[in-house]
Amino acid sequence: MANLHLRIGDLVWGKLGRYPPWPGKVVSPPKDLKKPSGKKCFFVKFFGTEDHAWIKVEQLKPYHPHKEEMIKINKGKRFQQAVDAVEEFLKKAKGKEQASHNGSSEDKSKSSTADGKKRKNPTTVKALLEEDKKDLASHKQTFFEKNKKVKDDPYFQHFLLSQTEKSGPGISQPRSTMRMSLENSNSKERSLQPCSSLEPISKRLKIIEQEAASTSIQAADSTAVNGSITPTDKRIGFLGLGHMGSGIVSNLLKMGHVVTVWNRTAEKCDLFIQEGARLGRTPAEVVSMCDITFSCVSDPRAAKDLVLGPSGVLQGIRPGKCYVEMSTVDPETIAELSQVITSRGGRFLEAPVSGSQQLSNDGMLVILAAGDRTVYEDCSSCFQAIGKTSFFLGEAGNAAKMMLILSMVQGSFMATIAEGLTLAQVTGQSQQTFLDILCQGQMASTFLDQKCQNILQGNFRPDYYLKHIQKDLRLAISVGDSVNHPTPMAAAANEVYKRAKALDQSDNDMSAVYRAYIH
Repeated sequence: MANLHLRIGDLVWGKLGRYPPWPGKVVSPPKDLKKPSGKKCFFVKFFGTEDHAWIKVEQLKPYHPHKEEMIKINKGKRFQQAVDAVEEFLKKAKGKEQASHNGSSEDKSKSSTADGKKRKNPTTVKALLEEDKKDLASHKQTFFEKNKKVKDDPYFQHFLLSQTEKSGPGISQPRSTMRMSLENSNSKERSLQPCSSLEPISKRLKIIEQEAASTSIQAADSTAVNGSITPTDKRIGFLGLGHMGSGIVSNLLKMGHVVTVWNRTAEKCDLFIQEGARLGRTPAEVVSMCDITFSCVSDPRAAKDLVLGPSGVLQGIRPGKCYVEMSTVDPETIAELSQVITSRGGRFLEAPVSGSQQLSNDGMLVILAAGDRTVYEDCSSCFQAIGKTSFFLGEAGNAAKMMLILSMVQGSFMATIAEGLTLAQVTGQSQQTFLDILCQGQMASTFLDQKCQNILQGNFRPDYYLKHIQKDLRLAISVGDSVNHPTPMAAAANEVYKRAKALDQSDNDMSAVYRAYIH
């Protein structure tokens, strides 16, 4: 396939690392992403996973001639989903082509009766391409007048350049792509998203070197998806398949990691066994079978029991074994666990995660790590699979402190939102209008919108348990006490959550703190 001739938009089968050939599409790489030196390669976006990577030409095959061959040799569920995504893409592309053809015919008919007058609102790609540079500059000026802050954004500037310069061998990106985005920005639902196969430019990209002249991109903001990941060859263990742990394990498996699982309620392991995980009978057995073992449980007591209890982690620790504590616990618990693990020759890392059940499922957690730096580096592919970014904060205990401070702020904010909604109601103000105003101001966020919607709809299905945020607040207050630092806001919020727990809201979402104000 060394003589394979490909263009932007061509469908291919691409081989990346140890993965089987996967369906993808040749796309334009970001302008600042250098092409690997050496052999000829193309930048490919893979279907079903949203991975991107440079693939050498000898690892590529055209999609349609090899479709039946590939389907015969690959039978996995994720592979079939990827093939289905290709077929859906082809179906939509065919529909757009037909719509474009119909639109072109209609435009020609209108043009013949317009006495040569220039069209003001072209609706097809062909018509957009016929617009001259002067017209494009006018659209840009109009956009910038209405969106002054965007003009100087470096990622938007990168987008402008990518739409006007060549983006592949002999291929020019049409200016119309940018014009369509600029015109759409005037609608109620604005978007800076280019009408192309690349991700939106608002996604900041982190470059990660891959094996054998492969470079992948991992998104580093909340709207992005995981980039191409080469899973570690180390055996991974995972203890605790609760709200957060389940999403974490699912993403580890999706990205090709070999994972052995254990949960106190064994039935929760069944789904992951079906997805390819192995089963450990006890925490000690999981640790003895694996190179790196993660745990994610509810509180300090559960974390200690898992390590120090019967058939616990400590019994399986041998020199060189790695243990990663992902539970949100206090610094004192981390210090104790670190001491007992390292006393047996083990290596310890704490890595609590900031996020929710939905973010865990989406692989978009933020990982806060501290302890053994070499363990952090060994966990690189795991952290890429489960999160959008990770931070290494130094010695063990620092991550616990940072996590509790973050939870303190989040919990206090949630209690204040609930207080504001109830005050709006009792003073005769519309709660929906209150939310609409908030979401148009400086405090606008996905968190704010979701939690307020939970309250307005009376839907408190847990995304982050109320009992857990109250536990985090309690531990954060204790951290403040340990250094004689006042935390009056957190203390007040903690009392509201305690009242909500007394009203049987423990197993509801943290937004159910609202009920503490109305009873």
